[in-house]
Amino acid sequence: MYLTILFSGIALLVFMHVAFLVGLAKKNNAIIDSFYGLGFIVVVWTAFILMSTYTLMQIITTSLVTLWGFRLFLYVTIRNWGKLEDYRYQARRKRWGDKVIPKSYTKIYLFQSLIIFLVVFPALFINVSEKPSLNWLYVIGVVVWAIGFYFETIGDYQLYKFKKNPNNKGKILDQGLWKYTQHPNYFGEVTMWWGIFIIALSVPFGYITVFGPILITFMIIKVSGIRLLDKHFEKDDKYADYKRRTSVFFPWFPKKTKNIEK
Repeated sequence: MYLTILFSGIALLVFMHVAFLVGLAKKNNAIIDSFYGLGFIVVVWTAFILMSTYTLMQIITTSLVTLWGFRLFLYVTIRNWGKLEDYRYQARRKRWGDKVIPKSYTKIYLFQSLIIFLVVFPALFINVSEKPSLNWLYVIGVVVWAIGFYFETIGDYQLYKFKKNPNNKGKILDQGLWKYTQHPNYFGEVTMWWGIFIIALSVPFGYITVFGPILITFMIIKVSGIRLLDKHFEKDDKYADYKRRTSVFFPWFPKKTKNIEK
């Protein structure tokens, strides 16, 4: 069990070093966004293959993480294809100056490796557990995961279609799932990992993996997701009006307020 966890971590590190070399060659650290989802897949499949127990719970959990990770990889890669480095990474590159390579290595690639390993740990724990059996917690976890997957997938699709339409330039997406939460994709991702954790409660000592969903919730709300997006749009009056009438995170019916005309 412990060796499997160790080798899963090593496999992730090797994979993220490949990401680092690709980002270095392309001079584009935004490549990490494509490798991010695949990193989760590397961890769960390494454990799944090494343990060789292949229980139904392990098969389904590995499939759920694979489906999520590969979808995210495709979406991000298509979205960023042919574009310049994302503004977040450009700002870091400018701030780091001649130390951009070592700082990118530690603060982007190694840091993301740590985040991935901790967040995916509930799924990893399921795959290294001996003969986990299905129960009602498993069913609840899959349902919660499915709700999260719906919000992230549909939210991303609606945003992609909105941005592809040139008539929407300068506008704020406030239809579809975006009418009920400012961040349906972030809500979906957090919900999925809480679903995986609920599944992990089905195995002995699965509750110790609670740090995984707690970490991704904190990262998305307070560090890399919502906080950065709000800062990016802090001077946009239309976005400010959208924020006033739309639930920040959990989906809920919009408030009725007057739109601000520019």
